[in-house]
Amino acid sequence: MAINPKKHDMPTQTPSVRANNFNEVALGYTQEIAIAEAERCLNCKNKPCVSGCPVNIDIPNFISKIKDGNFEEAYNIISLSSSLPAVCGRVCPQETQCESKCTLGIKLEPVGIGRLERFVADWHNENSKEIPNKPQSNGHKVAVVGSGPSGLTCAGDLAKAGYEVTVFEALHTAGGVLVYGIPEFRLPKSIVAKEVDTLKQLGVDIQTNVVIGKTLTIDELFNMGYEAVFIGSGAGLPNFMGIPGESLKGVYSANEFLTRSNLMKAYYGNPSTPIMKGGKVAVVGGGNVAMDAARTALRLGAEKVYIVYRRSLAELPARNEEVEHAVDEGIDFKLLCNPVEILGYSNPNNPRDEKNGFVTGIKCIKMQLGEPDEKGRRRPIEIPDSEFVLDVDTVIISIGTSPNPLIKNTTDGLEVNSRGGIIVTEDGLTSREGVYAGGDAVTGAATVISAMGAGKVAAKAIDEYLSEN
Repeated sequence: MAINPKKHDMPTQTPSVRANNFNEVALGYTQEIAIAEAERCLNCKNKPCVSGCPVNIDIPNFISKIKDGNFEEAYNIISLSSSLPAVCGRVCPQETQCESKCTLGIKLEPVGIGRLERFVADWHNENSKEIPNKPQSNGHKVAVVGSGPSGLTCAGDLAKAGYEVTVFEALHTAGGVLVYGIPEFRLPKSIVAKEVDTLKQLGVDIQTNVVIGKTLTIDELFNMGYEAVFIGSGAGLPNFMGIPGESLKGVYSANEFLTRSNLMKAYYGNPSTPIMKGGKVAVVGGGNVAMDAARTALRLGAEKVYIVYRRSLAELPARNEEVEHAVDEGIDFKLLCNPVEILGYSNPNNPRDEKNGFVTGIKCIKMQLGEPDEKGRRRPIEIPDSEFVLDVDTVIISIGTSPNPLIKNTTDGLEVNSRGGIIVTEDGLTSREGVYAGGDAVTGAATVISAMGAGKVAAKAIDEYLSEN
């Protein structure tokens, strides 16, 4: 039978409808589409796709179960490697990871591995009533700092091995970047809550509103009887450009903007945590977070939303799917442009109060691409006398984040690099005995699945460490 040359399309809401709601854009495969897509898999013996997965899911094996219609067994196979399959199936950049290694992709489109993972996880969540068995305790206690993807993965793997795990989360809801950073229309919060509940059923204790470095220190965790600590506190410190006008009212970091919308529910009617109402919005940056912020602003009622990015479309770091969705929804891309100043007028009640003025526009300069930089991307160069102004009321800065310095500043002997990332060995061990770290707290902002991979590596190392002591 001839193989379909293209992966099956993901059913979605139409752009004109979804741009006005916060419901999930992608609707998911039906059973028929999932089986048809699974039948495209060549079931390679050497499994090259697995090498592209940071958590080493046995991809051909779970796909073969889909072919047979055994969706629950497919879920069980995924769960051996991943604690968050419904999340990964939605937000992981499979096109640059597992799917990039797919043998079928050499001549045709690769198998839709991520879409199949999502289908399996959703089918399990909708149909399975089985509650995971809590493993018997081995008597060892481990503390996990942060309930993002690295922390949840580390906690899940350790709980399955019998450890008594407590996760300490600074915010009032568990999930880390999964709940505060990724919009509802890409990752429904009910999906994250379901994954967290599964970990709780394994015995993981999650304590919210605990800021490690303030409420408790790393040293105090050891004094409380924890024998090892994993730091997965993420990279929640936003970067800014250092240009005039960044202190004006109406200027947000993407972190603040998305947290207000996602975790504080600012998209509800008459929210207690408002962000904006109507107007024009400029989002500075070209990554997935920038796409999320722009598409969120559109759904909050912005009459016009711009993406301002200093390179061309070819260098845009966001996933192709997210860029396509943004374009379809009417986001206006201002490429090869870079902001040089945010314009505004002072508070009418206090004309001298420049810091509390209001945004009226953003001045940009046009760019051209020069020679490649150290990362291989062509360096953007300003074109003299090419400034122009975009008339906007809100500016959202989305140019990356750094690890929060709170933990390192309150923990003696914890070494960090020049970017504030915690320095670790290959197995996640920090410069302090018994303290491990992984995810964005180490690397800076990266992908969900890479953070999960770091959590798995550290969990294995913690198990070996405590087994020897």
